Amino acid sequence: MSDITHLQFLESEAIYILRETAAQFTKPAMLFSGGKDSIVMAWLARKAFHPSKLPFPLLHIDTGHNFPEAMTYRDWFVKEVRAELVVGSVQKSIDDGRVQEERGHNASRNKLQTVTLLDTIEEHQFDACLGGGRRDEEKARAKERFFSHRDEFGQWDPKNQRPELWNIFNGRKNFGEHFRVFPLSNWTEMDVWQYIRQEEIPLPNLYFTHQRRIIERHGQLLDAETGFVTLLEEEKAKVKEMTIRFRTVGDATCTGAVLSDAKTIDEVVAEVAAARQTERGTRADDKRSETAMEDRKKEGYF
Repeated sequence: MSDITHLQFLESEAIYILRETAAQFTKPAMLFSGGKDSIVMAWLARKAFHPSKLPFPLLHIDTGHNFPEAMTYRDWFVKEVRAELVVGSVQKSIDDGRVQEERGHNASRNKLQTVTLLDTIEEHQFDACLGGGRRDEEKARAKERFFSHRDEFGQWDPKNQRPELWNIFNGRKNFGEHFRVFPLSNWTEMDVWQYIRQEEIPLPNLYFTHQRRIIERHGQLLDAETGFVTLLEEEKAKVKEMTIRFRTVGDATCTGAVLSDAKTIDEVVAEVAAARQTERGTRADDKRSETAMEDRKKEGYF
């Protein structure tokens, strides 16, 4: 009987998928946001191809409404792993008239990323994009395969996916089509944190407790410090200094915080184990409708 631990199994599976991606595709890229899942995926890629450099660039779709701490970490990490960084700019998509900025106090650039992503994929002719999505995050992500086909318009059809038998992955595609690849599909939030603890992976300080100016809106604790969340007049007097941390790191306009005193990875692991709310439950963009994530993914979202 094998003595392999579940983290060793998940690491081995992810490294196999990363190497299969490099072998099967001509020009893959790795989506990188400075969030913990993309950090773990890039860490695994460094292991998979050590001592060589990563055989693909890191691709960041920059909404222009990012947490500064995540951007500082991104730039540090790129230098640390000697990676090439490709940035797609949502602001440029707006300036070029490719997308229209949302209006109102709930405006977010999160959905606008889809057009920028697809334009960047086409501009650089990427034929596969590695993503840090996990099946436990959200029901639409649970439908993804490891190798997930996208048509020539970047669209995903969850009812028409290719079968994946054992560890046989089918990366065959027609001209103009591409794939999204998810090496962390079988990981859970707890697995990610336990792996970060095992590997002593440095993270942006957003993931640990800190004081921050927060506005509570519809049950979400939104950042009021960066200025990216548009505050109503009556909300300005309600901004409070709170002790929080973030479970996910995305566009600041829709990423909710949680009240937390977790200063260390051990304390975060204990907090995740006791959590009653799902990780994506802090994301306002997932609450726009019952099928918000699946609708975005069908259009080409991450």
